Amino acid sequence: MDKNEVKKRLAKLKKEINHHRYLYHVLDRQEISDAALDSLKHELYKLEQEYPEFITPDSPTQRVGGYPLEKFVKVSHRTPMLSIEDVFTFEELADWKARIQKLLPTKKLDYYAEIKMDGLAMSLIYKRGVLEEASTRGDGKIGENVTQNIKTIEAIPLALHEPEVAEIAAFLKKYGETMDKKKFLAEVNNINKTEIEVRGEAFMRKDVFEKLNKEQEKNDRPPFANPRNAAAGSIRQLDPKITASRRLDFFGYDLLADFGQTTHEQVHEILKLLGIKTNPHNSYCRTLEEVEKYRQEIRSRRAKLPYWTDGIVINVNDTADFRKLGVVGKTPRGVVAYKFPPEQATTVIREVKFQVGRTGALTPVAVMDPVFIAGTTVTHSTLHNIDEIKRLGVTIGDTVILEKAGDVIPKVIKVLPNLRTGKEKEIKFPDKCPICGSPVKRKEGEVAIYCSNPSCFAKEKEKIIHFVSRKAFDMEGLGDKIVEQLLNEGLISNAADLFTLTQGDLEPLERFAEKSADNIIKAIGKSKHISLAKFLYALGIRHVGEETAIDLAHKFGGLEKIKNATLEELKKVPDVGEVMAVSVFNFFRDKNIIKLIDSLLANGVMIEKNKKRKETLAGKTFVLTGTLGSLTRDEAKEKIRFLGGDVAGSVSKETDFVVAGEEPGSKYDKAKKLGVRILNEAEFLKILK
Repeated sequence: MDKNEVKKRLAKLKKEINHHRYLYHVLDRQEISDAALDSLKHELYKLEQEYPEFITPDSPTQRVGGYPLEKFVKVSHRTPMLSIEDVFTFEELADWKARIQKLLPTKKLDYYAEIKMDGLAMSLIYKRGVLEEASTRGDGKIGENVTQNIKTIEAIPLALHEPEVAEIAAFLKKYGETMDKKKFLAEVNNINKTEIEVRGEAFMRKDVFEKLNKEQEKNDRPPFANPRNAAAGSIRQLDPKITASRRLDFFGYDLLADFGQTTHEQVHEILKLLGIKTNPHNSYCRTLEEVEKYRQEIRSRRAKLPYWTDGIVINVNDTADFRKLGVVGKTPRGVVAYKFPPEQATTVIREVKFQVGRTGALTPVAVMDPVFIAGTTVTHSTLHNIDEIKRLGVTIGDTVILEKAGDVIPKVIKVLPNLRTGKEKEIKFPDKCPICGSPVKRKEGEVAIYCSNPSCFAKEKEKIIHFVSRKAFDMEGLGDKIVEQLLNEGLISNAADLFTLTQGDLEPLERFAEKSADNIIKAIGKSKHISLAKFLYALGIRHVGEETAIDLAHKFGGLEKIKNATLEELKKVPDVGEVMAVSVFNFFRDKNIIKLIDSLLANGVMIEKNKKRKETLAGKTFVLTGTLGSLTRDEAKEKIRFLGGDVAGSVSKETDFVVAGEEPGSKYDKAKKLGVRILNEAEFLKILK
């Protein structure tokens, strides 16, 4: 073929491949096999390699290309990507309608209902029919340019589909009388000359998510909590090849362009005409009763859907009415998210085991018949303590209601006594430690029971797991199984022994290749330089969490001063009461603890000099939500505390600021309701300076 023939062949190949992509992703049907389509793609690739001057940005071969980025560039959204109000009951939904009906008293409202996808909101800009820019929602006004990564998603067209005459005719037959037909024809026939913005949701299918987590486990990496986290993490990879390997999907739900549409339903149909994949389960609803019926239908099919969803989204269907309703705060009045209730399921408790924690506390754990809930199969649930068991009235053999909202730990919330058979057994707490056989005891004023053996294997294992955790020494790669293996092999007996390990000690062990052994030794070496606060937290002092460790470090400034502090001096530390002060005081008078600390220091651990705390944010309480682009959440907390501020885990009337990063959660919504000041990342960084 001469160059002219090659150019024509390339054009035909691209058109044919895009046609089959459109059939598969948008119309959910196939005309040729996957193997045949792969063959077409291979021919296209070979020709482009031979004639690189003919490669175009919209070629199917360009989905994965370019080098890894150093960072993401910020993008300002032309139209803000707003949040949606949540309702949880039909009564709340009716209240929403009543509020908006007052603003449109003469209008008969109808609705368009969509499945609320559990993914990441995206903005796609097409210029002259070709994907020019893709960005995340960010804080609603500013997102991140992730174009290279989005191009790897097969469901997203690199070039818009040019509707055929028959497709346009079918659309007009259904909607022509209810829209600006002339405007529609003018726009649809000139999509290669205009700019179009598409908004939608990038998400990960359940089967892909499960496969990804199996790969994580195989490679000794922590699993993703849920498909949404996995999708968000995949899109924010600096290397697009990693994003490509995650096989994300996409549904469009809005079009920021005037095609003469008059309803939200028409928007979805126009998206399909342009080659944008939309959710086929979305539905037009004439009344709220039809909305409720749709919600119940989707909820009943939820477990069988190939993706995660936590509810439905309801739009006022008429676009003119939607615009008239306007926006309140950052929320359009004409749309609402009707959430599903927290997922619950019933199961039977077959056994109760007792786990020994790092403090020696014995925790009862129910072993249950496997039950699928909130996207995962659950077989265990903590029963917390004796008081909780008595409150629930639970026995072995009981049928119970288990609740698991999202990725929260499953919890037994109710016993169904009417289903008892008479064969149930009382849960008896052991008088000996299930690990080492030592007697158990109860401390005065506490519900929990404890192993009396200070050298109990389980206690030491949990102490070391705590010691190497992210908020402590942060030894990357040292998971629970590896700590247990090191103890079983006799390579370590306490945390200080970790710093004596060599690569040669690890390589002979099962699952330890040369590289993983080297990585762990490097991680241990890297962790030797540690702040005083993290060192205190790593020691696992009873009642002392991350915040208290920071307060102790700033109050005393050095380890020796804390070790020698009197009970009265400890009580003067902010938020340290009588019980906590006694715990810290007694801890540093334990000979075994002092011996451990001496060993740590002798083995090369260096506690960094504590920086003098400033007080510019004294008395101010911050809550963090979403992902910050310029620093991690731990770094943000550290900066706030260094300036004298406090960091809380939940929003209340006492909260001074909520810092909202990308994709903020429910804390953002609660802050709005309470009138708490919300800072974007730029405002937060300005305060820190």
